[in-house]
Amino acid sequence: MANLKNLSERIKSVTSIQQVTKAMKMVAAAKVKKAQEKMEISRPYSLNTQELICRILPQVSSSDISLVEKREVQNIGLIVITSDRGFAGSFNSSVIRLAEKEISRLGKDNVKLFCLGKKSSEYFSKRNFNVQEKFFDFWRDMSFQTASEISESFINAFESNEVDEVHVIYNRFKTLSSQELVMEKVLPVDFTLNYNIKNYNYDYEPGQKQIVSMLIPKHIKVQMWQQLLESYSSEEAARMIAMDNATENAKEIIKDLKLEFNKARQAAITTEMLEIVGGAEALVD
Repeated sequence: MANLKNLSERIKSVTSIQQVTKAMKMVAAAKVKKAQEKMEISRPYSLNTQELICRILPQVSSSDISLVEKREVQNIGLIVITSDRGFAGSFNSSVIRLAEKEISRLGKDNVKLFCLGKKSSEYFSKRNFNVQEKFFDFWRDMSFQTASEISESFINAFESNEVDEVHVIYNRFKTLSSQELVMEKVLPVDFTLNYNIKNYNYDYEPGQKQIVSMLIPKHIKVQMWQQLLESYSSEEAARMIAMDNATENAKEIIKDLKLEFNKARQAAITTEMLEIVGGAEALVD
């Protein structure tokens, strides 16, 4: 009977966990939808800003704009975007593994980290990596202002020559069932592949240099906002898939436990019947 009681308690426990994982899946699905809507809203603005910069930039000397100027690379700024919470499968671990691989390749002393999310902040801080800035506890109330503050931190590091290049590692949202782990160059800004060679006869006020100098920092902030939205959507999609898998696994475990419970109960009933028959025969003898 003790075995039956233990099995019954395990079935109740796994059933409770199944209800929790199912609820978490539904919450994650709702958050993914909202994040996708924000992504779609921000994309046209980002593309139009980039197109305008591509029109003007070839007509301006890159040496006049600090965020475009290429340097001899000695120190690298690495932005690592993870989440504050777990229960999202390999979402965080894949980003951290790629970051560690890049740090190993470039040299630990040559990399300054900008950690976005509690998981990356805690991981690299505890292991004595060179963490320049840490940002977390902002995902729930994330806004463009947050992206601007984060961008200012690595823009200032670049302009003060603390780093010569800045790269970002994050999960790009593709579909609900898949995310793409990417590493992109942020600074210096390079639109070489996007230059439009057509001759535009436009007059720019207050001037081409002034417009580009104003638009490039704004473009970087918009790109960071887009990357944060991509990462957040990927996080919730990964959590939704992980919780769906956990729910299905719990279902299988409950099925196996119920089968084991029924077998144990049948064995107990058979044992009791044999004891009754044995006792009856003893009385007859």
